[in-house]
Amino acid sequence: MADYINIYGQDILAVASDPANPTVGQIWYNTTSNTLKGGGVTTAGAWATGNNMNTARIVLAGAGIQTAALAFAGDLPGVSSATEEYDGNSWTNSNPLNTSRSFLAGTGTQTSALAFGGYTGTAYTGATEEYDGNSWASNPTGLNTVRGEFAGCGTQTAGLAFGGNLPPRTAATEEYNGSTWTSVNSMVTARKQLAGTGIQTAALAFGGTTTAPSNPGTTGATEEYNGATWTSNPTGLNTVRRGLSGAGIQTATLAFGGYSVPTAYTGATEEYNGTSWTTSPASMNTARTSLAGAGTQTAGLAFGGETGSNVAATEEWTGAGSPLTKTITAS
Repeated sequence: MADYINIYGQDILAVASDPANPTVGQIWYNTTSNTLKGGGVTTAGAWATGNNMNTARIVLAGAGIQTAALAFAGDLPGVSSATEEYDGNSWTNSNPLNTSRSFLAGTGTQTSALAFGGYTGTAYTGATEEYDGNSWASNPTGLNTVRGEFAGCGTQTAGLAFGGNLPPRTAATEEYNGSTWTSVNSMVTARKQLAGTGIQTAALAFGGTTTAPSNPGTTGATEEYNGATWTSNPTGLNTVRRGLSGAGIQTATLAFGGYSVPTAYTGATEEYNGTSWTTSPASMNTARTSLAGAGTQTAGLAFGGETGSNVAATEEWTGAGSPLTKTITAS
């Protein structure tokens, strides 16, 4: 091996701080830490414990990405309007929702989020609110099908609501255009306590509880929406569950947490590639149900939920193939 003194400044870049986005195989010398480093990728996914939310709660909603997430509403016990922002390190309280509720759905980003539906403590609601990064504004036009325990995805101006409980369980689907909700074709399987990811024209629904006589109770059923109709995927979740959460898009989704059959909180984590689910060997550190999620398949975020009592626990997921920086040693 060549001496460092002979290649310094020629073949290996010398920098005072690590590159923000190193490419795989890139090598550099950090003059601040006096270490030789290289860019690589993770070989397996893993959950890491983050700082807790300020308010422990269940059946809340989330939006955003791992480094800029939003948590809102839920049950304390008692319905809540609390809103918190996550910066990739800690949670900060923000202005509350106008309508306190639990069992709602949410989507969008930290500065452009959408909250809709839920349970006010006395009745289900179709209330819809938009968040601008500071405060929530109520839309006088709510969901056509008032419900809770359902899923949502998309953006603030192109949202999607599907499934849930009226009661009974429903397969109703609605699209939001930034102003009003429009009822569209229903899901194949009516269910509640499901999860969803994706966008309005390419959504994914998975898990929950059904009323189908041939498949009563908790399900791993997976459906894809193309902006017009839902199609069942014969390959469902490997861990059948309800009260789970998810992150990502239709062809690259992360499913985590929930309540599995027969009676157990789970931290099981699965990845969907647009065709089938693969179970990760890495489960969540805190097995739980009724939690919220945000982010992507390779950079997910899980927060809140229930383990028998309400929790404020936050976890960050780093998927296989994610960039990482490694220190190179002579070994």
